[in-house]
Amino acid sequence: MDNRTGEMEVFVAAAELGSFSAAGRKLKLSPSAVSKLVTRIEDRLGTRLLLRSTRLVTMTPEGEIYLTRAKRILADIQETEQIITSGGKVVPRGLLRVNATLAFGERYLLPLAPKFLDLYPEVQLDISLTDGVISLIEERTDIAIRSGALQDSSLRARKLLEVPRVIVASPTYIDKHGMPKTPQDLAHHNCFSFNFSRSLNEWPFRNPGSDDVYRLAVSGNAAVNSGLAMRRLCLEGLGLGRVGGFHVEEDIEAGRLVSVLDDYNPGDVEVIWCVYGGSRPLSGRVRAYLDFLSEHVVRAWP
Repeated sequence: MDNRTGEMEVFVAAAELGSFSAAGRKLKLSPSAVSKLVTRIEDRLGTRLLLRSTRLVTMTPEGEIYLTRAKRILADIQETEQIITSGGKVVPRGLLRVNATLAFGERYLLPLAPKFLDLYPEVQLDISLTDGVISLIEERTDIAIRSGALQDSSLRARKLLEVPRVIVASPTYIDKHGMPKTPQDLAHHNCFSFNFSRSLNEWPFRNPGSDDVYRLAVSGNAAVNSGLAMRRLCLEGLGLGRVGGFHVEEDIEAGRLVSVLDDYNPGDVEVIWCVYGGSRPLSGRVRAYLDFLSEHVVRAWP
């Protein structure tokens, strides 16, 4: 009878311990039995997963992919059995990979991580922070935090947050260059822009008492690819930037930055999404984290 689950358990032990002997001791098998089971997987897949030496084994790129998927499958099996034996109650457990931008991760995910892990001690939380757009499948990510319009229709998404956009500058910059009174005054100011492809070097405005939104071209001596970098330039007193409010709310409250042209703010928002795979039912750990963020991130926004 095919026992691929058992083979996966052996492979995971050998890969994580880096030794057939150590895996054998853990699983009460001989090193040769461990080696044969790993070889059986490799023969079936037609590729090498582990590189053997006299002292240790190391993973090939294919082995790393197999390890990640095998651990997830084993965790799902364990979770399924737990649901049955506990009368249908899901106990979140296993590896949970989350990706977010640097700014959002530092503002929300990292401070909230201890609370989540305290609530769900059997989950292993793996957080990666990057401002580049990743593929959930290629990066083996369970949940990604995204902003703006969603492109991949094969994924599911849950709206997490809507944050207003705001123009900010430091008090030092305002003291030196003056406070803009109208959007047209920005022609005399250093206005930073974003350099990713969907960004336009135009800022939207609405005149007080009007419903008509218009866009005004702005220019400056720097362009960046993240709200975190935009915030830093503004804090340094180098110019004005327009960002989602969560990037700068604490700076405004502390007086490190001031909001500019509030009367002309068109009221547009930056939508933050939790994006996750849509090909199968949610695991308990993914559902638990989505629910946790929906409660605590919204609560954190004033």
